[in-house]
Amino acid sequence: MRKKRHFPRKKKGTRSHRGQNKPTKQTYSRDDSLKFQVLSLLYTGEKPIQAEQILEQLNLPSSSSKPLHALLTELTKSRILKQLDTDLYGAGSKHRLAEGVLDQNAKGFGFVTNITSKLQGADYTKDAFLSPSNMNSARHGDTVLVRIFKVKKDGRPEAEVVAVLRRGTSRLAGFVTFRSGQTIVYPEDTRFPFTVRIPGKRDPKIQEGDAVIVNIEGETDDFRYQNGTLLEILGNPDSVDVQMRLVIEKHSLPHKFSEETTTQVEEISDDILPGQGRLDLRDIQHVTIDGETAKDFDDAICVQKTRKGFRLYVSIADVSHYVQPESPLDKDAYLRGTSIYFPGRVIPMLPERLSNGLCSLVPNEDRYAFTAILDFNRSGHLQNKEFAKSIICSKQRFTYTTVKQILEDKNAAVRKAHKDFLTPLKWAAELATELMKIREQRGSIGFTIPEPFMELDELGKIIAISRTERNFAHKLIEEFMLAANEAVAELFTENKLDGLYRIHERPAPEKIADFVEFGKSLGLDLPPLRQDPDWFGQVISMVKGSPKEYVINNLLLRTMQQAKYDEKNIGHFGLAATDYTHFTSPIRRYPDLTVHRTLQTFLTRSTKVRTRKKNTVSSKEMGPFLSARERVAVSAEREMNERLKIRFMHSKVGDSFDAVISGVTGSVIFVELIDLFISGGISISSLKDDHYIFDAKHHRLTGKHGGRSFQIGDLLAVTLIDVDLRQNRIYFGPVAENEPPP
Repeated sequence: MRKKRHFPRKKKGTRSHRGQNKPTKQTYSRDDSLKFQVLSLLYTGEKPIQAEQILEQLNLPSSSSKPLHALLTELTKSRILKQLDTDLYGAGSKHRLAEGVLDQNAKGFGFVTNITSKLQGADYTKDAFLSPSNMNSARHGDTVLVRIFKVKKDGRPEAEVVAVLRRGTSRLAGFVTFRSGQTIVYPEDTRFPFTVRIPGKRDPKIQEGDAVIVNIEGETDDFRYQNGTLLEILGNPDSVDVQMRLVIEKHSLPHKFSEETTTQVEEISDDILPGQGRLDLRDIQHVTIDGETAKDFDDAICVQKTRKGFRLYVSIADVSHYVQPESPLDKDAYLRGTSIYFPGRVIPMLPERLSNGLCSLVPNEDRYAFTAILDFNRSGHLQNKEFAKSIICSKQRFTYTTVKQILEDKNAAVRKAHKDFLTPLKWAAELATELMKIREQRGSIGFTIPEPFMELDELGKIIAISRTERNFAHKLIEEFMLAANEAVAELFTENKLDGLYRIHERPAPEKIADFVEFGKSLGLDLPPLRQDPDWFGQVISMVKGSPKEYVINNLLLRTMQQAKYDEKNIGHFGLAATDYTHFTSPIRRYPDLTVHRTLQTFLTRSTKVRTRKKNTVSSKEMGPFLSARERVAVSAEREMNERLKIRFMHSKVGDSFDAVISGVTGSVIFVELIDLFISGGISISSLKDDHYIFDAKHHRLTGKHGGRSFQIGDLLAVTLIDVDLRQNRIYFGPVAENEPPP
């Protein structure tokens, strides 16, 4: 029998989880309702409308004619409407009607994003603010019609919802409780500030606190409550698989392949045949180098020493051979955009038969590949590049650890076990070292932000968190992948091909200025400011090994623009590269698949080989969509990691840890545990030893009487006070100065 679970207890000074889902009841007068309906008809119809048409389309009785005309007169006087004829009305100069997507906050207010309008005279550059009383039954994710009634001095519009044009979703995940014989579900995503009532008898399979998926049905007069039906019982939220499903539901992640895709994959032949215009590279000593837990191997490499330098083979799984444009498999892969990796779990872009089978470059098995053959001089400068569809046979599966033991540790036993590969690995190390030098010299930014490795038990529960080791073998593979990606991008640029680039724009000057001001407040003697990648590298080198290294790297990273996919090449700022794309991971990234198709189309232009069907979606359309899918994946991965970390900490209340202060505000000190990479907050109200004054300029809190200070970048011993599983938050307190460190 499972242990009965309860919602987290209410904390002093905060609302309980039930209260968080109960904003003030929204009320609208009859006049408001009629006004909203009239404005909605005018906007959706996109043309002037007569009073009689309004009565007819709204199915109003004839007795409503008088109040309707009074309303039309009022709206005309305020220039929201314009009277075009005796009984004809259009949009007035102050209609301020626009549509967008509602991004609602757990506290009830929200913002309307991506604002556009079908009517002239509505152009806003900032998201519109909506107070809880101006929601008018809209909920998070809905496409809404709003009327802007005020624009603040900073350009921020304030609006009210006129109508819900399209519901964002009716499907929600949540947690069950039982009240007065009713089954109540609290949405897991707190941006939906209401509860869902499930009619009928209690399902005996559901326990208090279980995670479920419900479907909202119909509308209610009181927006604090919705009616719904139970779609699926997920179970105990302590399970990693249940948490994964909650993340999937929250981010609307496609996680099931269509029946058509399943059928298509089942029909794919296992045969790997030479010929067919492919370069036979099975005699080349390809090897794969990946992590211990890797299951899909999409790249293999080989380095040969030549009279003038080095020849590098980078062979990538030929996913485009199996995934044809506009096929069911292609459509599913495009909608996903990328594989999503959770600790111990994955939502693959391609079905397992491809990702872990036919497209995985496993050792001693023939595989179709797309190979970049790159010739370098002894200093690592590219001299020649060739690309070809190929057939390869990997000779060995190495892990990063094994390659480190061979190249760095000089482990005699390991070297003896792999003596046939010692020389080509030595050559690979020599070439990678030269490529690294060139990249550093041109100013490529090397952020030093450690990543956690989560060790899971059989049930998917975290049993340990450690720092991910990054050794020379990681850097070796990274350099070869970067070299191949740049070479393909250069070919695109040289031949003006319509392909996807991976671009990274320059940081916004104001963000760099803010960072410089921040650095000075911490006493850093920063080098003279330059708008180039090398300046960032100098700053990173300055703080390397110091307590402020983690904070400075994170803050520098925040000044950066997000890298994205685009058909226009503006270079990659972070890599200091003039040409860059993604070619090396088509198993897990759809952009790489499109790059393979573009490259193959170019290679077969002047040959008699028949080219396959091209993408029907242009690079201009694909860039924004695939960039958005990548951002969703990153967000989902980050959230899943945080959820598991929080559950890992739940049993450690009262324990003490070493931390670094990562942020300071007037109400919270944000900290990150040094060994566990777990973030949390210290409430200023919990500091009882003194009255603390916030110094925003220096990102510091200072005790008025004792003089104790808390500044961003400082090391600090903290004690875990509480873990809120519902809100996914961790609360710490500082260890008193006279207490021993953890």
